[in-house]
Amino acid sequence: MTEERPTISVVIVSLGRPQSLSLCLLGVARLVYSPYEIIVVADAAGIDAARSLPFANALKLVRFDEPNISIARNRGITESAGEIVAFIDDDAVPEPMWLERLREAFALPDVSAVGGFVRGRNGISWQWRGRSVDHQGRAHALPVEGQQPVLPVSPEGHAVKTEGTNMAIRRSVLAELGGFDPAFRFFLDETDLNLRLAVQGHRTALAPAAEVHHAYGPSDLRRGDRAVRDLIAVGQSSMVFLRRHASPETHAGRLCEIRQEQRKRLLQQMVDGLIEPRDVRRLLGTLEQGFDAGLALALPTLAPLARPASPFLPFQSLTTGEHRVVSGRYWRVRAIRREAEALAEEGHLVSVYVFSRTFLFHTLRFKRPGIWWQRGGLWGRSERRLSLRQFNLFANRVQIECQRVASARWK
Repeated sequence: MTEERPTISVVIVSLGRPQSLSLCLLGVARLVYSPYEIIVVADAAGIDAARSLPFANALKLVRFDEPNISIARNRGITESAGEIVAFIDDDAVPEPMWLERLREAFALPDVSAVGGFVRGRNGISWQWRGRSVDHQGRAHALPVEGQQPVLPVSPEGHAVKTEGTNMAIRRSVLAELGGFDPAFRFFLDETDLNLRLAVQGHRTALAPAAEVHHAYGPSDLRRGDRAVRDLIAVGQSSMVFLRRHASPETHAGRLCEIRQEQRKRLLQQMVDGLIEPRDVRRLLGTLEQGFDAGLALALPTLAPLARPASPFLPFQSLTTGEHRVVSGRYWRVRAIRREAEALAEEGHLVSVYVFSRTFLFHTLRFKRPGIWWQRGGLWGRSERRLSLRQFNLFANRVQIECQRVASARWK
């Protein structure tokens, strides 16, 4: 593999979320990296959304309508001609330095896979950071300090866990392992791959500064507010995972744990007003249906994946890589937006900071045509570790926030 600038294929799978996909593609189109290509595996609505973008001719588009994320990702891998394949979900947006920070982690000795960190829908709180996973699918915290890529040491019998919305793997390794297991229609698909990588002796690094913002878009399985609609896929994948990786005598105990975990989750959603009390029993019933389906499923034998179906299609990033900061008080929002949009149209990376004289917690959003928009109180927290008693002047607070995101956003 080329040492300095490996070619990277970015694979995005989309089903039923064309608007989310469009925003994701706008973010991926503004990555500070070269050379990379973009592969979209999507249903008809998603393909139409991608074709409506001005850079559609520079995308590899693959029509796929089946609700099976593993098969869809394998289709994306087949179209990928990069030395590294990176994955991001259609309801996520990467920070501009995402691919560069993943690349830095691949420079560590003998690394085959890299996982980045994921922020939640408010753009500030962490959804996932360092974790390991055991052979029954339980995730465990894996502390990682600082912003530099690391090769974490996971406990005996564990594998370093990566998230499907922010991970990258050498294509040769993916092809050798047979890609993702089609038995995992949804849920635990990347976790299964993590364990297979570990069993084969492949090393996985974590890159804290390779950040992705994940919004948890609506689907057949959950609403946009994360309210559960169906647990069949969770039950099926959980059973398949146990059959693939855990000793048979441990299955019953782990299934009881999963039932308790999901019941607790549903009861909390009921308390929060997201679902009705009558929904709890029905949804737990779909979990049992999933267990039965996973037990009855004939597990496929994974064969090596084919060579790339098409040559590498380099994407010319829409950004120059130059960073601009626009800031001001909340009453200047319209003028700030006009200035930021003009800079984004010129190809700049644009960070906007709009502060009120309050202690409001901060939020961060990626907005069209390519603006990272952060707002909140001048003395409000942008991360939980920050003090509530930070009486900064406006210019000082802008500087603090710029430093906070620097590793993920610009060179």
